[in-house]
Amino acid sequence: MTATVIDAPLAVRFLLRNGRTWTADLEGLPNPRLARDLAVGLAENAHPHGGIGARNTANFYAIALRQMVISLAASGFDGSASELTRGALMQFWLTTWYDREVQTRMLLKGFDAVTGGLRPEVREYIAGNPIQTEKATRPHRAYTDAEWSRLEAACRSVVHSSRTRHKEALALAEVGAEPRVEGRITEADVAWLMRREGPMAYNPDFVERVGGGKWNLSRSRLVQQVRNDLFPSTHTLVAYQTLFGMYCGIVSDGIDGLGLDDIDWAGDTTILLSYVKGRAAKESLNLPKRAVRLLEQWLEHSAPLRIFADDQMRESLWIAQDLLTAARVTGPPATGKPSQTFVKEVALTDDLGAPFTIHRGRIRATYEEQLARRGWTGRATIDPNHTPRAEGDHYVTPTTPAQLDAVESIIEDGQSGLLRKALAPVVLTSEQAAAFVEGFPGEVERLGLDTAAIAALVGGERDVFTAACADQLAGLHGPAGKPCPARPWVCLLCPLAVFMPRHVGNLLRLEAFFLRQFRQMPTEHFVRVFGPYADRLSSEILPKFTADARSRAAREVADDDTELPLRPEEMS
Repeated sequence: MTATVIDAPLAVRFLLRNGRTWTADLEGLPNPRLARDLAVGLAENAHPHGGIGARNTANFYAIALRQMVISLAASGFDGSASELTRGALMQFWLTTWYDREVQTRMLLKGFDAVTGGLRPEVREYIAGNPIQTEKATRPHRAYTDAEWSRLEAACRSVVHSSRTRHKEALALAEVGAEPRVEGRITEADVAWLMRREGPMAYNPDFVERVGGGKWNLSRSRLVQQVRNDLFPSTHTLVAYQTLFGMYCGIVSDGIDGLGLDDIDWAGDTTILLSYVKGRAAKESLNLPKRAVRLLEQWLEHSAPLRIFADDQMRESLWIAQDLLTAARVTGPPATGKPSQTFVKEVALTDDLGAPFTIHRGRIRATYEEQLARRGWTGRATIDPNHTPRAEGDHYVTPTTPAQLDAVESIIEDGQSGLLRKALAPVVLTSEQAAAFVEGFPGEVERLGLDTAAIAALVGGERDVFTAACADQLAGLHGPAGKPCPARPWVCLLCPLAVFMPRHVGNLLRLEAFFLRQFRQMPTEHFVRVFGPYADRLSSEILPKFTADARSRAAREVADDDTELPLRPEEMS
């Protein structure tokens, strides 16, 4: 991402990662000299020199620049950045908040990096800690199921009705004709005219175009209705974009920046979509079927309007009619006002009855939450708004040979752990224990046991709570050479554990403990903490003991925690 300062009129033009440009207009500020200096700092903060890597971030920095110039001018400062003092900056930063202070500090640092024009005491001052305190943030909260259903129903209703009217308008355009005669302004004729010349408003030019006459309210409403039916409005665009985000979970800046060249058809019903995530880089996603169908509908719906767009806008995926500019075609909304208007028009409310708030971050969080509900995967991420792959790519990516070796070691340990857990448990009856060497040569070799170790194992000298351990000093769950610190249930998946009839009582105590924990814990939490162990115990270990052994042991088991080696926080 690069940025260039434009002097007349003053602006900073950013070349975004997707190849498009965005310009921050800085003309007309009360202190042109300071505005020009800060514009240099704004351009210098573009990636890779600074933290501006997306259009929204650049917009926030530009807003901070304008506010700083206006605020300092109101306090009487009319000089350049080289004339700023610590007192003037402190007075300004005491009246703003943390984000604005950090952004304006970065603007001054960028200016100083290019020109070296700041005073030494100011340079030292802006290198220090911010005055304002950063507010604690939290991940985006997912919508409730009821809110999610209402939002989807409202968007689908708008999409369906707009597509129906769109098809009817296209059919009318086929039977309409050139409105040459005064007063002949029928719906079909207006559709015919706009199909060939683009979206039009009922104004003096239009009246003259169709043969004269005076302005008429009913005709104006007719023209507006035909235009909204034939071409997607911002209202329709918001519905499509929101529904698309609900179907695929792409980040908001990734959705807004999509172009036609980002759509790669891999068959009749498969799309590999490439998009740019502002905080990261270019990513790709194999779209779900619902998102593919919605995208097909949008391309069909926007095709008549795309003909009248300029070269740059024509390649943008999201377009809408715009009668405020000469181009008459605009892109995705730059503010949240169209979404607020959409909510009012469809009378959408949240669970408390207040007007609904469409937030793309919450949509993505809800999408990820619903994916997690479909099945427990055991994954855990730092931020629930991220996928494990995103966090692995951006937070665990090795940059040095030492880090690469460490990551590879972690992967190898994880793979070894999976293989160990896949081994079937060693469960012996009394007869099998007596002939352990002859009956299980493979297990003896895997456990690395000699004659003395086998005797100690079978004789009970190596017993832990739930099993007999082949080697407590192996370092499988803790430091090598020291006693294993694992909790009692960890033995159920340990490849060093051997289960024999004398352990059945403790195994049943552990099973009762799992049942008590299941009753008092949320299901998802229980599955994450105890799920694999409880499944191994009930499906692979206990069934291998005889019913008689289990019934005798059950008579000695009390349904409480008194006979379990638990920590205070583990009590049920």
